[in-house]
Amino acid sequence: MANTYSQLNIHCVFAVQGRENIITKNFRDELHKYMYGILLNDNAFPLAVGGWLDHVHVFFELNPNTKISDLMRMLKSSSSKWINDNKLVLGKFNWQEGYGAFSYSKSQRKNVIDYIANQEQHHKNKTFKQEYLELLHNFGVEHDKKYMFEFYE
Repeated sequence: MANTYSQLNIHCVFAVQGRENIITKNFRDELHKYMYGILLNDNAFPLAVGGWLDHVHVFFELNPNTKISDLMRMLKSSSSKWINDNKLVLGKFNWQEGYGAFSYSKSQRKNVIDYIANQEQHHKNKTFKQEYLELLHNFGVEHDKKYMFEFYE
């Protein structure tokens, strides 16, 4: 009997609308746990969820029957609703449109998990803009500045 086998490790990054620094310590860990559960419920196997004040990184094994765009749409809309329903920020919370998606081999998993786990330390030396542009460069992803996240200095 034939079957489908895969090893698809995906790292996605997305930002808060307006790049506001509003993912604060008082709910950041709970948000990351909630997102972990969303990924798990949507047939992705979460490996790491983390981020900083204005963005989130998620790293997961992708089910070959799932589109990354569908998974990210569900993750972003569900987590926005959770933040708004729990009144965790002033006003209405939204994520910016779009995301970055990058694939890694199984041998690179530990490095990506450690990278995501150390976002607070990492962002003492590097802005989100620097981090994101570096990811695009390292993966050879061509991009048009007019379709990039809104970056505020």
